[in-house]
Formats: sequence, structure tokens, C-alpha cells
Amino acid sequence: METQALDFPKIAAVLRANGTGEVTINGTSHPIQAADEAAVLREALRLITDTAAELGRPVKVTTTDPDGQGQIVVTPEGTVSEHAPVKTTPRRQKDPVVAPPITSVPEATPAPVEPTPASVAVPVEAVPAPAVVPAPEPAAPVTFASAVDRTQEPAHAAAPAAPDVVTRRSLKETSFLVSAPVLEPASSGWRGALTRLGFRMEPSPEELAEREDIRTVSQHWPGPRTVAVVNRKGGANKTPTVVMLSAVLARYSGAATVAWDNNESQGTLGWRTEKGGHDNSVLDLIDSSQNLLSPSTNAAEIAQFVHHQTSDKFDVLRSDENEEGDHEVTAEEVDIAHQVLTRYYRLIVMDSGNTARAANWRQMIHHTNQLVVPVTAIEDRAEAARLTLQTLESRGGHDAELARNAVVIVSESTDAKRTMSGDALKRAKAEAQRIADGFAPHVRAVVRIPYDPALVNGPIRYDALQPATQRAWLAAAAAVAKGF
Repeated sequence: METQALDFPKIAAVLRANGTGEVTINGTSHPIQAADEAAVLREALRLITDTAAELGRPVKVTTTDPDGQGQIVVTPEGTVSEHAPVKTTPRRQKDPVVAPPITSVPEATPAPVEPTPASVAVPVEAVPAPAVVPAPEPAAPVTFASAVDRTQEPAHAAAPAAPDVVTRRSLKETSFLVSAPVLEPASSGWRGALTRLGFRMEPSPEELAEREDIRTVSQHWPGPRTVAVVNRKGGANKTPTVVMLSAVLARYSGAATVAWDNNESQGTLGWRTEKGGHDNSVLDLIDSSQNLLSPSTNAAEIAQFVHHQTSDKFDVLRSDENEEGDHEVTAEEVDIAHQVLTRYYRLIVMDSGNTARAANWRQMIHHTNQLVVPVTAIEDRAEAARLTLQTLESRGGHDAELARNAVVIVSESTDAKRTMSGDALKRAKAEAQRIADGFAPHVRAVVRIPYDPALVNGPIRYDALQPATQRAWLAAAAAVAKGF
């Protein structure tokens, strides 16, 4: 069956002889390091196959390896086929030289045998010939061509092939619909400006990557999804991360999204978001859970307990803010609140306290589908994040899988300062890069967020962020959504 692949997305794969490689997808580079070339090849094909699976169609890949350059096609099932010859076409074999016919063979004249005196035949021991050890064949080079599936290629038969029998294909195997997406012209940058002037320009790699992130966060998944944002150290940017992820996912997907402050006592999510026309919190929702779970209750009733964010299109479930109260949320209450929220919302993003041993913290992990660990450019925040992941990994099972599949979000900020520039900003960037590089081998994804004063204090609004910060949070939300 023919395999059709489009030029979008643009994918380039490089396999080097030193055990390294790289896969670039729409301008986004994914460096690969492994013990040997075979492992690099496997990881490169895994990344490409995942991309094909996300698109639901084969993708075309430009390859570079020790044999040269070429193109392959990778299907969502991981099958690799050649799109163009990866290696140069082998030389045509020369025709065999036919020896001239032999007309006559001269008869051999036997030589006369001279008589010899009788003698005793002495047996001579046969000397064994030295064993010939064949030289080991050199190992075949690891290239992308070696991954091509040739099981369906026709075998070369010695006898001439019989003429093909013309058969009619089933109409079920034919469709006139074009399923390939149409690549829209550029809409940003100088390419977008030329497009608006009437010159149809292809989008840049950066715009293609942004479109892919938007497509990722705009999906609807079957069943509700719960995201837990954790770090056992305060001031690690947990609450801004909850707000930004909720805003991006709600804006692009249109799915009902709630940000839940799962602090065991008093959290700060309510301070950084809009307040509705009431003072209700998670405790009030738990008290009314029986009515909210009743089949006769309509979806609008949840508005009595959450606080809607008018510009960012998500709701907030606040923690108990009664300063005179001493109630700490229990594991059973987390189960009740989660059951209510999954009835009314598709996406739940949970803020958390600083105690990984608390009952509500551990029960939150039990309900989590995707773990997010925020850190700032301060070493003790990063160390607390590492210990948080280590704790989950040591527990095994679901907790360990969450740690391995976690997304770490590194913000280029230090303490709560409204302005940061010059050498301080350079140091924060360098420290954030060091922290990001340290986490990269241990988690699924690491995303860096530039410093933005709009995230430091006061209510957080997506529209108040600088464009570079908005783009970074879109990338972070896409990394999270890929774990759903």
C-alpha cells in the first residue's frame, strides 16, 4: 500500500558516529545522547513515530547519517520506508564474460614408467593443513536506511516472473476525500506582512511550532484530566503556574477548567485571582456535595462555590480562608471534592501546600494524571523540587510513574522583586538554564519561562504578560497536555 506523507511538519534527523544525534521538528531541536549509535537511532525513530501518531498520518523525514543524506517516511505505527534513496544506487553489475568454445582437447600421452628396484613402502604421516580462520566481517553501519522495513519488498526470483494478473481493487479501499490538512499561509512576522500584501508566504519554523502547540492544547480528551502542581518549598511559583496553565488550557481548548487550591489550610490562589460574588470555599462545596452530585442538579449550580475568571475563562475553587478556623482538609474530603469537580469540569489544575506527608497532598497525587513541578532560579527551590520527585519515585507504582513523566517549569525569577535587569537578569537566566539542564535527564519535559514583572505580585492575568512570556506558557501547557 502506498504511503503518502506531507512536507508539514518539517522534520530533520541527524545520526552521528560518536553516539549522538538530533531530531528537529518545525525548528524545535531534540538532542539525543546514548551509549551507541543503535540506541540513538531507536530514540530518534521513537520521537518521529510519536509525532506521526499525534498527527494521525505518516510524516516525511530528511535524514543525515554516516552514509549521507536521504528521506524516509515514518508511519504512526513506527513502520519506516524509503521516500527517496538513502544511499547512492549501486553500480550495475557487469555482464559475465563468456569463454570461447573449446573445439578439441589434445590427448595426454602417458609418460613411460621406469622400472625401480623393489623397496619397502614407508608410510608418511599426513600433516594437517593449518585451519583457515575467516576474518570477521565488519559490522554494518547504523544508518536510517537500516531501519527501513523491507519485509514487503519483492524477492528476486531466479526464474522469470509470471505476468501480473490484472485485478480490480475494492471500492472500499478508494476514497476521493483529501484528508491532509491545508497549510495556511504565514500570519506573523515579515512573512505574515507579505501575506497580507497578497504574497502567499509559508509560515516560519517558529510559527509552525506555535501552531502545533496551539493544536495540542486545544484538544478534548475523553474523561476528565487532573494536573497537580507540586513543590515542597514555598515561593517556588506554584500558584502562578496553576493560574497560567488554567488560563492557557481554558482559552484554547474551551473546556470547562477549574483551578483548585488544595492547601491543607490556607492557600494563596484566591489572593492572585478574581473573587466572585460570594465567599464560599472548598469546605462549602464539600458540605453541599450530596446536592451537587444529585442527578436533578443542573450544571449552573456549581457557580455558587467557584470564582469565575472573566478574562481567562476558568473557575477557581478557593481554600478555606477563615483565619479563626483550624480545619485541615482530609483525604476523604479530597475524594469528595474531586468527585464533584469531575462531574462539572473536564480539566482540574490543583495547587498544593508544602507538606508532601499531608493526607490531602497524598490523596491529590492519587487522583493526578499529570505532575507539574515549578521552580525558580534559586538553588533551594530546585533542590526542594528534586526531593519532591525523589519522594514520589521512591514510593513506586503510580507515584513513581508521575515523577518520571513530570514536566518541570523553570522560571527565570528569583525573589519577589518587581524589576530585575542587567547583571541580575543575566545571572537568573544562567541559573535557570543550569537548573533546567539538571532536570532534563530525569523528567519528560523541561520548559523555561522568562522573567515577567506581571507574575510577581497581585492578581495574575494572561493578557498582562509580555508576548515572549505568553509564548513560553503556551509551550509549557502543550508539554503538560502531551501527558494526557
